[in-house]
Amino acid sequence: MTADQKTFEAPIGVEVQGETWSCVEIPGSADFFGTGKTVRVDALIDAVKLENVGAMVTGTGGHMVSLNAKVRKALGKDIGDTVAVTITKR
Repeated sequence: MTADQKTFEAPIGVEVQGETWSCVEIPGSADFFGTGKTVRVDALIDAVKLENVGAMVTGTGGHMVSLNAKVRKALGKDIGDTVAVTITKR
């Protein structure tokens, strides 16, 4: 792992304005990215690669990566399930 990478485990599901979105929250992301704005990243979620995706702001000072239905199907997981994540800055 390099200084441009962050590895962690997290559940799928981020609370946004009273709804649960199918996203994974990146812990300590504002410090890691050095910004509170949306950034582009590569992500490895379990064994599924996501290239050049947006790490969106959560509204609480962090960032999250969205996992659409196609990605969740490839993972065999859904909201509430835990995934292993590696984020790489672009």
